Amino acid sequence: MTIIQNKKLHFQDLGLMNYVDAFQFQEEKMQSIITKKIENRDRTDEIYEETPNYFFFVEHPHVYTLGKSGDEKNMLANQDFLDKIEATFVKTNRGGDITYHGFGQIVGYPILDLDNFKSDIHLYMRNLEEVMIRVLAEYNLVGERSEGETGVWLDVGKPYARKICAMGVKTSKWVTMHGFALNVNTDLKYFEYIIPCGIKDKTVTSLARELERKFSDEEVAEVKSKIKHHFTKVFEAEFL
Repeated sequence: MTIIQNKKLHFQDLGLMNYVDAFQFQEEKMQSIITKKIENRDRTDEIYEETPNYFFFVEHPHVYTLGKSGDEKNMLANQDFLDKIEATFVKTNRGGDITYHGFGQIVGYPILDLDNFKSDIHLYMRNLEEVMIRVLAEYNLVGERSEGETGVWLDVGKPYARKICAMGVKTSKWVTMHGFALNVNTDLKYFEYIIPCGIKDKTVTSLARELERKFSDEEVAEVKSKIKHHFTKVFEAEFL
């Protein structure tokens, strides 16, 4: 059977959506791809159906999510305090520890069949980081990788190293879900109630803080456009 890689991406900006609903939405898309892969594997003829890829932007109301290998001790707030700040706490199935999602943050969920690209999760994570590094460069910010710490950082190796983009994914049969969260206009005080990603000696920042200005709706849309552009370049993909 000849398999042709499909590098086209179905795109949708989901707008504001609570985390649990977005999680279920992702899982449905992921499972649909897996089902098609299994059907292709079990076929006895030479007909192969392309597996689709998806890319979603979303913004979540205040939520703290804990990865499957995370430590609950990194959540510093109790339920009464979470109620007070109108935030929720969700255990999820991605990699990584605890992080925060909220207003003013661009969350991206690529749901890809990596067999359409490269079946290499390490490379996939490095490519996601590369996308964000290139986006930050357009704002004259030097995004960097920090060894052993997934995501994109500023001033790595210095006492004031800070994370600007968190990442965490899950894969099943080489299909991805979850993705990245870029802080744009994010209210960074919400990170004070956790040990972000379980890392105690580094802090968190945003585009707004680094550039000392709030991004307008039009400018946020421009950031999203830059993310899409660099995603197509790094992954050699195409948005439908």
